[in-house]
Amino acid sequence: MEWQQLEYFQMLAKIQHMTKAAEQLSISQPALSRSIARLEDELGVPLFERQGRSIRLNRYGELFVKRVHNIMREYQAGLQEIQQIVDPNHGEVSLGFLHTLGTNVVPDLIRHFRKKNEQIHFSLKQNHTHLQLLELKSGDLDLCLLAEMEVEKPIEWRELWREQLVAIVPSNHALANKDSITLTELGQESFILLKKGYALRIQMDELFQEKNIEPRITFEGDEVATVAGFVAAGLGVSILPEGDEINQKRITKIPLTDVNAERIIGMAWSEGRYLSPAAQKFQQFIFDYFKSPSQ
Repeated sequence: MEWQQLEYFQMLAKIQHMTKAAEQLSISQPALSRSIARLEDELGVPLFERQGRSIRLNRYGELFVKRVHNIMREYQAGLQEIQQIVDPNHGEVSLGFLHTLGTNVVPDLIRHFRKKNEQIHFSLKQNHTHLQLLELKSGDLDLCLLAEMEVEKPIEWRELWREQLVAIVPSNHALANKDSITLTELGQESFILLKKGYALRIQMDELFQEKNIEPRITFEGDEVATVAGFVAAGLGVSILPEGDEINQKRITKIPLTDVNAERIIGMAWSEGRYLSPAAQKFQQFIFDYFKSPSQ
């Protein structure tokens, strides 16, 4: 069965006149007749009742034409979606990012980008690094904003920016008045941390190991805001990126001095996998926005 046969059948079912349908299709009447006859042979049933050059759908034709209409609609919808993806001024970008970037960083980036690209839409997924990398490899994500880590081909990663990690303590804590603090000094406190698997938690575990600290962990959360909220409630201390995503109420940020407390954030993508023009446009916008030192 050929696509053209379905188009011819749909037109003939609409007009119900062989000659007029052939004229609409810009083909000869015999060519249309042969196409319909082949279609009926393949289906094994007649689709029309013929009365000279005028014809009408029989019960088989009535059933089949509904399916053909659905096929045509899906085809047109798919064609439109592909055209929107190929057009750099339309389409959708599938973007993954760390939970810690969801409060301000990602919303601000998309807001700036869409000032000149209103027709480009985003499918957003927050998740920790390892799951994002799996989705990147499978093609479910176009681009990811991740902390620095070792990646394997075909994944590529490029640095975008760096941010300091700071200790956060309740504002009424005994350490809140210090100008700086060491991780060793914090070692005996109760900690509120992100759950295992998150890039920031992996980095924290490495810092604790570097200082031979066995942290006493009171709570583990999925969001930076949740961790900060528990600290504000006086339930422990934590170490988080210094940024606006941390609610400043009832907490105090203190610089760390005895560890390299810096987090590097970059963009990851799958080298060799097709990126739509819209995704390429957003990727270049991000590189230009941060002017990555690796460029």
